[in-house]
Amino acid sequence: MAKHVEYEKVGSDYLEHRQLKRGAAGWVLLAGLGVSYVISGDFAGWNFGLEQGGWGGLLVATVLMGAMYTCMVFGLAELASALPVAGGGYGFARRALGPLGGFATGIAILIEYAMAPAAIAVFIGGYVETLGLFGLTNSWPVYLVCFVVFIGVHLYGVGEALRLMFVITGVAVVALVVFVIGMVPAFDSDKLFDVVGGEGGFLPFGVAGALGALVYAIWFFLGVEGVPVAAEEARDPQRDMPRGIIGAMLVLLVFAGAILVLAPGGAGSEALKTSDNPLPAAARAAYGDGSVLAQVVNYVGLAGLVASFFSLIFAYSRQLFALSRAGYLPRWLSRTGRRKTPYLALAVPGVIGFALASITRDGAQLINIAVFGAALSYVLMMVSHIVLRVREPELERPYRTPGGVVTTGVALVLAVAAVVATFFVDELAAGITAGIVVVALAYFWFYSRHHLVASAPEEEFAAIARAEEELKD
Repeated sequence: MAKHVEYEKVGSDYLEHRQLKRGAAGWVLLAGLGVSYVISGDFAGWNFGLEQGGWGGLLVATVLMGAMYTCMVFGLAELASALPVAGGGYGFARRALGPLGGFATGIAILIEYAMAPAAIAVFIGGYVETLGLFGLTNSWPVYLVCFVVFIGVHLYGVGEALRLMFVITGVAVVALVVFVIGMVPAFDSDKLFDVVGGEGGFLPFGVAGALGALVYAIWFFLGVEGVPVAAEEARDPQRDMPRGIIGAMLVLLVFAGAILVLAPGGAGSEALKTSDNPLPAAARAAYGDGSVLAQVVNYVGLAGLVASFFSLIFAYSRQLFALSRAGYLPRWLSRTGRRKTPYLALAVPGVIGFALASITRDGAQLINIAVFGAALSYVLMMVSHIVLRVREPELERPYRTPGGVVTTGVALVLAVAAVVATFFVDELAAGITAGIVVVALAYFWFYSRHHLVASAPEEEFAAIARAEEELKD
């Protein structure tokens, strides 16, 4: 495929206007970023898997998705240490699968990161209305404030944004810890299996129910793979990337296990299976409507949604920045300002996200589109790890995946299962995502493959690899 692309010469100042601020984040901030991406999924969304598969089905799905993400994170830690570029997964796939594979991966990731903030804005609006704050009966002003304020913080500077994100995430983590501790006395194992319908038992809706629950089990971990997009802003990416993404994954595994057991175990799976705010609902079911635990989790839970919203803005801007800088998408989107933040890559998806949230007001549908994009990108990224291990065994890898291609092979098989599961749960969302990918690939084929930028880091990495192969021959 590399033979079928063309590069345009750019001026010496091209990359000068497309620079990110290096050294802004150490591994602790990167781990915080990884948790921040995901933490809203601990507060809501996962519980819909109880309706799909019962508690047993959701448990099986969570174990499988936890295994997939853990194996994938080990693979991404290796790739991020070897190829530390803002493109993250797109950069890895570009090296392994060529321009077309890289672009397809980047678009799948961009769908995830651009759709998820719109969905979370809808959830935040619903939260604000439920709490009766500001007397709102329509949430569009909440969506607008969210996008304007948090894009504004990101425009101010990446270091400031990551530190504020870390604080908000810390507040949300405290709320989760309080909830987990508070639900321990109310735990009753019989409540786990009280879902009405199905055939009863551990898997009341059979294997098909467990497969359907995969999409909701993903919510415990969705987004952690975004840590590598901060590679060009890390202090020491070869060391900090593996530490950051693996540290985040360990925290997420602990919370997933605790919440999956203690929330339904204290309130009953039936009470939570359709709840928009399952943690406060669990506390109320266990201790009554006026319980202090329910009130604390209800209000502080908003911090979890805000943390994920805030961090996903960072993720979509860096993914879009990288694709634009290399010429795969319009180059003007990658320009950075005086504070070295990609202002157009922050603003343009923000406008689109606000429009999607305001028009659809369907957070679940938007999240399902994001999940399909994510699952597709996981397949491509794991294929990339395996291809690079086989084709470029001499590539310098400061961190190496335990188990090598066996580990990422497990992640690949489970990612394919997740892609299949999305069709079972939401055919419309899967179809919309597939349509976006097809349109993007048509743009690549007819236009952008003729206008790539050779001096972009991802393209330079690929050029070096080609040169090394030619020397061997």
